[in-house]
Amino acid sequence: MDRHEIPTHLEVADRAFLGLTMRQLLLAAIGLALAYGALSDLPVPIGVRVASAALVLVAVAVLVLWRPHGRAAEEWAFVLLRFWTAPRIAVWRPQPAEHGTPEIREIVLPAAPSRVVTRDGDAHVA
Repeated sequence: MDRHEIPTHLEVADRAFLGLTMRQLLLAAIGLALAYGALSDLPVPIGVRVASAALVLVAVAVLVLWRPHGRAAEEWAFVLLRFWTAPRIAVWRPQPAEHGTPEIREIVLPAAPSRVVTRDGDAHVA
């Protein structure tokens, strides 16, 4: 009978280079390209170009390396974006019936017997 190894780490991404996954490497490459583009010959002073390139590098480093609570930073960014765009107040409107007017139902509850208490303290059911 042949023996087969059952993989138990299916949810773990493969590491490609320096302990980074392919997704992280791709994001880092895109970030480095954007930082290089910020340093190119733009018609702005060199200090602004260096500051923008540094800002891009810091943002990419946070996006690639920071994993709060075991989730990637871009997942948290999408969660925040969805939270900010979701409505805060839910309004309930009844659905119209088939003939175009809302269906109105009358609910009749059985009346509970009421108790009448007289001045002398005697209770009577009315």
